[in-house]
Amino acid sequence: MTIRFPIICSILIAVTFCALIPAIRVPDGRVPDDGKDADWPVYGGNNAGNRYSALTQVNKNNVRNLQPAWTYDTGENKPGERGMDMQCQPIVIDGVMYGTTPRLKVFAIDAATGKELWKFDPFEGKRPRFHPTRGVVYWSEGNDKRILFTAGASLFALNAQTGKLVESFGKNGEVDFHDGLGDAANYGYDPYQFNIRNTTPGVIFKNLLITGSSVSEGGDALPGHIRAFDMRTGKVAWVFRTIPLPGEYGYETWSKDSYRKLGGANCWAGMVMDEKRGMVFLGTGSPSVDFYGGARKGSNLFANCVIALNAETGKRVWHFQTVHHDLWDRDIPCPPNLITVKRNGKMVDAVAQATKDGYVFLFDRDTGKPLFPVKEVAVPNAKPLPGDQPWPTQPVPVKPARFANQTLTEADITTRTPEAHAYVLDRFRNSNRGPKNQPPDLSGGLLYGIGGGAEWGGTAADPEGIVYVNGNNMLWWLKMRDAGEIRSGENGQTLSRGQVLFNTNCAVCHATDSQTAAASAATQAYPVLKDVGQRMSREQIGALLETGRGRMPSFQHISKEDRAAILDFLLKTEPKPAANDIHAQTTTTAFKTNASFPYQPPYVNNGNVQFRDQDNYPAIKPPWGTLNAIDMNTGEYLWKVTLGEYPELTKQGLPPTGTENHGGPLVTAGGLLFIAATYDEKLRAFDTKTGKVVWEYQLPAGGFATPITYMVDGKQYIAIAAGGTRYGLKPGGSYIAFALP
Repeated sequence: MTIRFPIICSILIAVTFCALIPAIRVPDGRVPDDGKDADWPVYGGNNAGNRYSALTQVNKNNVRNLQPAWTYDTGENKPGERGMDMQCQPIVIDGVMYGTTPRLKVFAIDAATGKELWKFDPFEGKRPRFHPTRGVVYWSEGNDKRILFTAGASLFALNAQTGKLVESFGKNGEVDFHDGLGDAANYGYDPYQFNIRNTTPGVIFKNLLITGSSVSEGGDALPGHIRAFDMRTGKVAWVFRTIPLPGEYGYETWSKDSYRKLGGANCWAGMVMDEKRGMVFLGTGSPSVDFYGGARKGSNLFANCVIALNAETGKRVWHFQTVHHDLWDRDIPCPPNLITVKRNGKMVDAVAQATKDGYVFLFDRDTGKPLFPVKEVAVPNAKPLPGDQPWPTQPVPVKPARFANQTLTEADITTRTPEAHAYVLDRFRNSNRGPKNQPPDLSGGLLYGIGGGAEWGGTAADPEGIVYVNGNNMLWWLKMRDAGEIRSGENGQTLSRGQVLFNTNCAVCHATDSQTAAASAATQAYPVLKDVGQRMSREQIGALLETGRGRMPSFQHISKEDRAAILDFLLKTEPKPAANDIHAQTTTTAFKTNASFPYQPPYVNNGNVQFRDQDNYPAIKPPWGTLNAIDMNTGEYLWKVTLGEYPELTKQGLPPTGTENHGGPLVTAGGLLFIAATYDEKLRAFDTKTGKVVWEYQLPAGGFATPITYMVDGKQYIAIAAGGTRYGLKPGGSYIAFALP
């Protein structure tokens, strides 16, 4: 058979041309059979958590033509309803999108049209417990396809095709999410009686679901142990204790009986998986209680750690602690990001971890050795609260430079208007504003980091080792108070039962005194509750205590009578207590079973209060929110730009200031970075080479979630949840997908 020369040339040209076209890959690295479909199969896009897609149909040259393709209305967060956070990053499997509604219902929709296929309500016939949730998990074995998610204190398994409970999993499709934490034999109290939930999906390794949890940050915090559940049965397969028991590695880094009093050290922000190595990587939060560590003298392993575990067994491979003996609520706020970087001419598999105080640590994936030097820097020689012993040093990476503010000087004070400058300057001069890592005290101080730096939206990374991270420059005012005075009253007066209960259960986040807030309650991340009765009815506040909302957990674990007493205190309807009222002089909780738990710290904070000017804008000079591109091969920044704006300030002629932002970035091979997250409720596309905005869209409600991208039938979509409610903004309950016409 003779092949003519023109045919050979055509074949060679075709092969060469195809070789120049990037292969269309789904985020987990698989090449689609037909080149027309690409999933977004897990939270973060792939097991490495890169939030990266190789899709290029939407690119810098045509993104200006991007327009809405469909909208899915969940039917929740309607006008007049109490808005719930919607932070979900949905997944897409075989052309079906799975996600959650504001009220924690799980749905399946056609990813090309938004048409609903099924919906499941985990609270049908039950008392709901609302909280943020950022996604679901998919697992399959042959024809057995399941969706896993948590709602309240339950872990559910659903049939992915029908939305029905998988009856062979746990008890009729439901597992108590307390399982694996331990019992009274370990701690002297019953963990099943206290609050636990999960805000970020776990990861799958073979037939295991590996997950963290979200727990209280007060005296009733459960331990944040990492657990693996058998995907078929729901039984606990292994447990890694982040607060070690006697005889376990790390126990000596706490006080002798810390494990019986304290909790936390939990992975609430998510984790990533290296299947080839059989290793799971995660970051943990601070131990309880926030801002005081007298009952936990030591460095407190494994709180505030990046940890590598054997995914099969849960055994520790390595760890690195980013904050020793945390006194500042510096949780690791987002999942690690598994990247590959060039080091000394060789490619090295690495782990990048962004932090609340604006650092990015980089570790060798196998050993945990920092790939940029880390220095132990001495902590300021300030007087700590009585009974506490701050750790003498804290780790600081030499590179990259921080991407968020860390210290405050008078030169940083806002100059937006002369009035704002004078207002803020007065508070500044009457507050502690020492160097970073100054211990909290009774006089009150200004600090960064409670709300990021980095936040739960996480980082994105491309195959070249470039990490993209959005950051917050938000200042907070922290003042500690003597809990003895709070419980017994200043100058010996007796406090009411409701006030004692509020101080024990609520004051860790919420202030009631207007002098502690430089902003209205509406825009505080943790609202000031002074005069809350003017904004909400008793029934509304009572429902919120029972169900939870946003960052606030449900308080169903305290008795109905105790919740009523808190309502009386907030609404100023309680009788003045008698001097011999034993209920007023002691804290009450329905499930207290030993003298140590719930732990009652001798010092508590004034509520998490942002420092703002009298017009409710941040009290410092902009930028208040940023977007950053960092070359992790060199540790150098490629660019830094402001993220977001206050439209009314822009109209006044001020340059864009940036805003506080919650929600993460998505990066594509089309040279684009998509992110919403901001106060101005916009979804934006940035040029990844320059940091310039090349497209934006006004969402119907704030997009405080991380966008995704996928391809169905040859069309690329970008989708995001528009849930609103943050910063006092209007609520929303829709998912919106965009595509080229």
